[in-house]
Amino acid sequence: MIRLGAGRNSWGVSRDRVSLLRKEIEARPLSVAARPQQIEFDRGTACLVVVDMQNDFCSVGGWLDGIGVDVSVTRAIAANVNRLAAWARSMEMPVIWLNWGNRSDRANLPPNVLHVYNPDGAGKGIGDELCGSGSRVLSERSWSAALIDEIEVAEGDIQVSKYRMSGFFDTPFDSILRNLRVDTLFFAGVNVDQCVYATLVDAACLGYDVVLVEECTATTSPSFCADATIYNVAQCYGFVTSLAELEKGEETA
Repeated sequence: MIRLGAGRNSWGVSRDRVSLLRKEIEARPLSVAARPQQIEFDRGTACLVVVDMQNDFCSVGGWLDGIGVDVSVTRAIAANVNRLAAWARSMEMPVIWLNWGNRSDRANLPPNVLHVYNPDGAGKGIGDELCGSGSRVLSERSWSAALIDEIEVAEGDIQVSKYRMSGFFDTPFDSILRNLRVDTLFFAGVNVDQCVYATLVDAACLGYDVVLVEECTATTSPSFCADATIYNVAQCYGFVTSLAELEKGEETA
C-alpha cells in the first residue's frame, strides 16, 4: 500500500482498499525537572516551537533597532536556541520556526493589529519600508522576516509564517501540529511576554501540553514582564524548565 498524507498522519491506500490505521508512534518517555512539578513526556509526540528569532526583532538595522530598541538582549539567546534545537533533533522531535511574515498588502490585518505597531499612523509599522535596508517590516519573504544569521536551521525543520502575536490565527500552524500528531510543545524565542506567551496560551487552550524553556527566551520589555510571564505559565498554563534540565533528562520505562 502507498502512504497518503503528511508525515505521521497518513492512510495506506491501494486500488481496492484503504487502511485508516496511522503508523504507530513508539513511546519514548523522558523525565525532566520543571516548575511547578517534575514532568514526564513522550519524545515521540513532542515538538519544539521557536518564535520570532528574526531580523526585525533581533538584528541591528531591523525594525526594533530602527525605533530605538536595544536588540542585543534578544539576539543574545541565539546560541541557547541553537543548542535547544540540536537537543530536540537528537530526540527526533520536530523543530518549528514560527515567525511574523505578513502579506505585503496587509489585506488580512485588522486595524487593531496595525495600531499596536504604528499607534499614530506616522511611524514605521507592519509592511512599511525600513530606512536603510528598504526591507518591509515583518513582511513575508523579506529580510525583516528572515531568521537571523546565527540561527542554525536543519533540513527537515519546518518554517511557519504568522500574522498575529499568536501563531494560531489565519495560519496552518495547528494543522501542521495535528498532522505531526503532537501533544507536547516546548516553547522558546522572543518576545517571551508577547508572541511567545500569546502562542503558548492559545496552545494550552487548544489542549496541547505547554512547556517554556526559560533561558531560551528573552524580551525587550522591562524585566518584570518576563517575570510575570514565567510565573503565569507555571501557575496557569503549563510548565517551565531549563535547557540544562532537558539535556540531563532521564529515560523512563
